[in-house]
Amino acid sequence: MRVNRIFLLFLLIGMVWSCKKDDGPGFETIPPRALDEVVLENDAAIKEFLETHFYNYEEFANPTAEFDFKIKIDTISGDNAGKTPLMQQVQSEKVVVTNDDLGLENEQSVEHTYYYLIAREGEGERPTIADSTFLKYEGSLLDGTVFDGTANYSWQYLPFFLRGYAKGVSKLRAGNNIVVNDDGTTKITNSGIGLVIMPSGLAYFNQIQGGIGQYSPLIFKLDAGLVVTNTDYDNDGIPSFMEDLNGDGNLTNDNTDREAEVKARTGLIPNHLDADDDGDGTPTRDEIIIDANGNITFPDTDGDGIPDYLDKDTK
Repeated sequence: MRVNRIFLLFLLIGMVWSCKKDDGPGFETIPPRALDEVVLENDAAIKEFLETHFYNYEEFANPTAEFDFKIKIDTISGDNAGKTPLMQQVQSEKVVVTNDDLGLENEQSVEHTYYYLIAREGEGERPTIADSTFLKYEGSLLDGTVFDGTANYSWQYLPFFLRGYAKGVSKLRAGNNIVVNDDGTTKITNSGIGLVIMPSGLAYFNQIQGGIGQYSPLIFKLDAGLVVTNTDYDNDGIPSFMEDLNGDGNLTNDNTDREAEVKARTGLIPNHLDADDDGDGTPTRDEIIIDANGNITFPDTDGDGIPDYLDKDTK
């Protein structure tokens, strides 16, 4: 499993049912567990982990010349009994997750808490959840099992990734300089380093992904090297972060011409991937005004309160 499986594809695929054999010749499908039930279990497990584990904060506070600035997590016991638990060093934030976000039936909205640690904030720009970022990461379960990771930096467009992952990255700053070494290799200085711990509702929930079981909380160690601020992935003139029309931090559910796409059976394309957001045949870039300083104006030709680029009745 690679964490950079496109999250949009994950949503479009929808619910994968887990099965078990019964006494007859067929199979019995097991419906997903309730979101509000799972989040309580996940949060309890995460809090226990945070209370019983620490990271190498002393090395980050007083780095030696040989220190590699990598987060290492260990259990508070034995010689480490006096260490400060992660619970006293992390910060947290709440996110509302709906059943629809996860491709589940029935209507339910549940508040989820994710926890993040900033070991080194970084000295460059701070990415949004909608930016392209040059990152290294390592993903693991609460028991320490590593399921994915990269040794080198790679470009990641954050809306294609897990929701909790993008949230964690957005808490760091990128590095501030690229240095060319004597041997021709390069390194990024003062990159942002941290980790994020998320419940399964901000990850894969009831999906089984490689070494990740259903309803598993996940941990990601992060190293944010560079960022393309105001990323405009579909090149329609509007930065991706501005295409989160409902402001919920989830770009996959903002799709102005969804009804037309469903009717035409062309596939669902959210606005941040759509060069014609309202599907009226006129590209979004031709329905907005961008001045010499990059400021965007959104004309509303017919005065109905809907800007032209979102109004299929205006061309």
